[in-house]
Amino acid sequence: MRKYWMEAYGCQMNLAESDAVEKMLLRRGWERAQSPEQAQAVIMNTCSVRQTAENRIWGRLGFFQYLKTRQPMVLVLTGCMAQRIPQELSERAPYIDFIIGTNGKLDLARILDCCVSPDGTVGNTRDVRLDGADCYHFAPLHYKEGDLTAYVPIMNGCNNFCAYCIVPYVRGREVSRPAPEVLQELRALDVSGPAEIQLLGQNVNSYHWEDWNFARLLQTCAETLDRVLWLRFDSPHPKDFSDETIRALASSPKIARHFHIPLQSGSDRILALMNRRYTVKRYMEIIDSIRETVPGATFSTDVMVGFPTETEDDVKATRRVMEEVGFIEAFMYYFNPREGTAAVKMDGQIPEDEKIRRLQGIIDFQLANCARIKARRTGQVQTVLVTGRPRTGETRALGKNEHGEMIDFLPRQELKVGDIVQVLFEALNGNTFTGRQV
Repeated sequence: MRKYWMEAYGCQMNLAESDAVEKMLLRRGWERAQSPEQAQAVIMNTCSVRQTAENRIWGRLGFFQYLKTRQPMVLVLTGCMAQRIPQELSERAPYIDFIIGTNGKLDLARILDCCVSPDGTVGNTRDVRLDGADCYHFAPLHYKEGDLTAYVPIMNGCNNFCAYCIVPYVRGREVSRPAPEVLQELRALDVSGPAEIQLLGQNVNSYHWEDWNFARLLQTCAETLDRVLWLRFDSPHPKDFSDETIRALASSPKIARHFHIPLQSGSDRILALMNRRYTVKRYMEIIDSIRETVPGATFSTDVMVGFPTETEDDVKATRRVMEEVGFIEAFMYYFNPREGTAAVKMDGQIPEDEKIRRLQGIIDFQLANCARIKARRTGQVQTVLVTGRPRTGETRALGKNEHGEMIDFLPRQELKVGDIVQVLFEALNGNTFTGRQV
C-alpha cells in the first residue's frame, strides 16, 4: 500500500486545496500515513504571506532532507512559496523532487501516481512530465471526512495590490468559480457531514460570475442548505461591501451573525499608503449598517502595525476604531516586508524592535477590550456546536457558538462531537466561556 503525508501551511484556502488533493489521492488508492516516516510521498502546501511562514518551511525542509537519506520518498513542495521563489528553492533544496506553483496543485495526484507504484515502490522522478497549468482550476470537492467545518473556495486571486501584500503575485488575478459548481458542492456537503460551511476567497465578496454577484451567491447558498447549521465566509474586502451584500447577510438564519472584516489600520493616511481604497468613515458605515441589518452581529478583524511612516498617533487612531467597533477577535501582526511589493521601497521603515513594541501594545489593548465585551454577554442562552472535550475533564464538553466563541460547559447527558445543544453562558475564564447545558 502506498502512503502520503500532507502538510498545509497558512490560510484556509491552502487547507481547502490540500483537502481536495487528499480526496484525489484517496480515490486513486493512496492511504494517509500516520507519520512522515511511513510515507512514500510528502506534500508541503506552502505559504508566503510573511517571512516567518517561509522560515518555518525552510526549517521543515531540513527534516525532510534528512528523512530522504533514510528511506525512498518523493518530496513535493507546492503553494505560494513554490510560486514565489521556485529558482531559489531549486538551488537551495535540490532534494525537492517537484516544485509546483499555485495553479498546478490538482495535478499532484497524477504526478505521484507516476512516481510511486501501487505496491509502494518509489520509482524514477526525472521522467515525469509536468503540465505547467497557466490558470487556476477549482476542485469539485474540498471536504475532509470527519471535519466539523468544510471550506469551499468560490474565487481565487486578488486584483487589489495592497502595498504590503504578496497575494496578487503568487495567486494571480481574480477568477470566480461558476455558481452551479459552488451550489453542487454545497448540496453534497449538506448530506455528507459538516456542521458549518465557510465560503473562501482572497477577496471573497468581489465574487462575480456571469450575472451572479456575491450577494446573490451567498443568499442562494443559504437557501440551498438544510442540515448544515451555519454558513460563513472569509475574507472580504471593505471596499466591496455593497448595500445588497449587507442585506443578504440578514436573508437567512443559516448565515452566522459573525463577520470578519479586515481593518488593517485606523488611520486614513496609512490606509491610503496601503492602497486599501476605503476610509475609516466608510469602514464604520459598513459596521453600523451591518449592526442595524443583523441584530446581534459580532465582528473580528485583521490589524497591522509598523507600516512605513506610521506614527504613535496612527497607532492611537487604530486603537480608537478597535474600541468603537468592539471586535471579539483580532488577528494582529506587524508589517513584514515582502519582496516585490510596493511597501518594501517606501521611506520611513520602522525598526523591528519598535514594531514589536507597538504590536504588543495593540495586543494588550485588544485582550482587555475583548474581555470587557465578552463579560457583558454572560447570562445568555446560546446555540452551541459540540467540538470535543476540554482539558478540565471527562465530565464536561467543549463547543462553540455562531460567533466562533469557545465554551467549556457541563452537559446534561452524554454528547458527541457535532451535537447541537442549548447552553447558558455563565462566566468568562480568560478567552473561553464557561456554562451549562439547559
